[in-house]
Formats: sequence, structure tokens, C-alpha cells
Amino acid sequence: MTEIWFDPTKCFIGGQWVAPAKGQTLTLENPSDGTPICEIARGTAEDIDAAVAAARTALKGEWGKLPALERGRILTRIGQKVLERVDELAALEARDVGKPLKQARADAVALARYMEFYGGAADKIHGETIPYLDGYTVYSLREPHGVTGHIVPWNYPMQIIGRSVGAALTMGNAAVLKPAEEACLTALAFAAIAEEAGLPKGALNVVPGLGEEAGAALSGHAGINHISFTGSVGVGSMIQAAAAKNVVPVTLELGGKSPQLVFADADLDKALPFLVNAGIQNAGQTCSAASRILVQREIYDEVVARMAERYRALKVGPAVADLDVGPLISARQKEIVTGFLDLIGDGRIVAQAEIVGDAPAGGHYVAPTLVADVTPDHRLAQEEIFGPVQVVIPFDTEEDAIAIANGTDFGLVAGIWTNDGGRQMRLARAISSGQVFINNYGAGGGVELPFGGTGKSGHGREKGFEALYGFSVLKTVAAHHG
Repeated sequence: MTEIWFDPTKCFIGGQWVAPAKGQTLTLENPSDGTPICEIARGTAEDIDAAVAAARTALKGEWGKLPALERGRILTRIGQKVLERVDELAALEARDVGKPLKQARADAVALARYMEFYGGAADKIHGETIPYLDGYTVYSLREPHGVTGHIVPWNYPMQIIGRSVGAALTMGNAAVLKPAEEACLTALAFAAIAEEAGLPKGALNVVPGLGEEAGAALSGHAGINHISFTGSVGVGSMIQAAAAKNVVPVTLELGGKSPQLVFADADLDKALPFLVNAGIQNAGQTCSAASRILVQREIYDEVVARMAERYRALKVGPAVADLDVGPLISARQKEIVTGFLDLIGDGRIVAQAEIVGDAPAGGHYVAPTLVADVTPDHRLAQEEIFGPVQVVIPFDTEEDAIAIANGTDFGLVAGIWTNDGGRQMRLARAISSGQVFINNYGAGGGVELPFGGTGKSGHGREKGFEALYGFSVLKTVAAHHG
């Protein structure tokens, strides 16, 4: 078992590990067996106040005075130190979230990659010179918002810290991070690593705690200049409303009901691993999970049968067993997912994975389930389940496929499987989605690829250079010199 090399009962504020103002803690649970992992700090509004003040001080001090080149070097060092601790971070994440070790390790590597990418980009965000009237020189600058708030969910803590906090720091903002109370160990570990890498005091502050306490205090804080949130539509709406009172911009990455469209001319041998893996990774607890598989009718039965074969071969068990699928994050999430499975109605379960016999009884396991023959308007095809459940829906024509793909409130990611080049381009334009993948799904994570949604999947973009633009304010300077 990985030793925790920081004190999880404390917050990280102003470069110091400090006890929460009210001295309270929360118990962190291991989803694989339901046992306690440790106690964590239960930060409240007082701790958020202190963190915002520390961030503000950092902007006026060493951190705010660093040139972009030096900020980039610090982020690069953080990335190097993350790589040195990949196995330790993976073990923490697997125990905390419940995901298999190999998936947790990939998340740690991705965190390092974000730091490398943003570290290299720090001094490459340029303004423009704008042609204007005679006697004027006009140019633009990109400056930090100031203090940025980051509310990070439990499903991919390291990756989401990398893409949001990493981008904010790159642009010279000072960050206050509120990790999810269900899984916050790698957020605290990241703070310890950043401190070791020489990040100036106050540039990063981490306050664990409940969403209704620390999270609410952060989203409505008058000292915050920008908020980044990843999570549910309901909570995202509340955060946006709280931020609106202070006229603060918000980046929201919310839910998804992402489709993969499989046409009769698709290479099924290539497509099938993506069709299944994109739905069951992290036990389906992924905003961009491909939870809807749309299949042209002439190959529908074949695709269902071949997906079912893959489902039956999946093994589900504790994170340390490093199988295909781990547990859900909590008993509550398990209840939600199994509740959806009670709604199948005229649909049919065609296959389920195997929960291994030695899986601990206290773990929150749900067998990945493949459901066929539901209608496009069925709740299983419309609502985000956030569990390992995929539905397969037939379509006849290209127009049908587009209508079904666009027939939800969400628009985060879509996959298109066809060898017809014209169809690829038509569908890429017609599908309402923040990302569209053709003959692949996810592109290996794609730190460089802008990510975000349409509709109830949110607004704003993370990842790539677009994230850096979002974490900055554009200033126009017009000099009249006669």
C-alpha cells in the first residue's frame, strides 16, 4: 500500500499545510471494499477566504512578477516530478477512485504531459498588432484573470487538475482548487509536488471539503475572477448562478450522452474495441463515455453479437487486481446506476460482464451491461447514467443517424465509423458536438485537442491552446502618435 507522504487532514494554503479553520475532517472511503482510507480536511468558507487571500498576495508578489519563461520552467519541473512519482500517484488514484491501476497510471502520465505541454507553451501566447488609422499603433495583450477557482470531480482528478489548473498557472493566474470530497488524495499530492518543484507560495492553494460548504464558498466568492467546473449539469447550473452575482466568467464541462455512429461500410475489427472500451472505461464514470452505439440496420445484429462477446469477456474487481473495470465511486452511485437498469422495459440485456468471485463484498460493483433495442427517446438513451451501461440503437439512413445523434440535450463527443470520405465530412459538420472523432474515439487523450461541449454539456474549452486563451483576458492598446 502506497504511503501518503503529505497530511491529508490539512489544507494547502499560501505554501503552508494548515489545519482547516473549524478543525473538522471527513472520512475517505475505498470504493473497492468500502473500508476507510484516511481522514481528510473538511474545509469551509473560512478556509476558502484564506486561500483566496493567499492567491491574491501571490499575484502581488513573486508569482505575479515571474516572466512567462520562468512560469513555464516551473510547470515543466512539476511535470518531471510527477513522472518520478507515477507509480505512487497511480496507487493513490486507484485506491481513492477505484479505477484499475493501469488506468490510474495513464492518468498520472497524462498529468505530467499537461505540465510539459503547458510549460512549453507559457512563453508562446502572443498578442497581435492590428492595422488601424494613420497615426495609431494598436496591439493586443493576453493577461491573467487574477485568482481562478477550480472545482474538480472525483472521476479523473489528475487529468482535470492538469487541464484546468495547469492552464491557469501557465497564464499567470493564482489558483484555488476544491477537489471532490470522494477523491482528493492526488490533488493534495499535486500540491506537495508543486511545492517541491519550487512553485511560489500562494500560486496554488488546495482546500478539500464538501461541495455545499467549500465548493459553494468558492463559486460565490467575490475575490474569484474566473471559475472552472467539471461535473453534473445540476451543480454546474448552481455554480454559474453563484458566479453570475459577481459577474465572473465560468468554464463548464458537464455531462454527455455521446454517440458512436457505425455504418455498414465500417471496419468492424478496428471499431469494436473502441465501441466497448469508450463505454466501460473508469466503470463508465466518464463525461465523454460513448454510452450510445448507433448502428446501421444491415449490420446491427452482427455488431450487437460481437459487442456482447467482448462484454462477456470483461472482468470486474478491485482496483489493485488491475482488471478491465473497477467499482463505482460510492454506494449512492451504485444505487443510481442499478436504478437505471430497472427501467429497461422493452429493451433487452444482451450481455453482462463478470464480477470476479473474490471481489470484496463491501465494494460498489456493477457489472457492465449491454442493452439493445431501446428507442432513441428511452431514458437509457437520453440521460447520463454515469455507469458501465451502453445502449445499441439501429438506424437506416444517414439522416436517421444524424437525427438520433443530435436527439439529446448533450453535445460533448461523437464518433463516426465509415470509410466513405464524403459521409465523414458531412457528419462531422452535422453532428452537434464539441469533439468529433472519425474512425477512432478519444485520440489517445489528446492533451493538445480543445475539449468542451454544446448544449447541456457546457461551454468554454479546456486542453490545448484554447484553454490558455480561456484563462486569460484580452486587452487592446491603442497608441496615438500623430
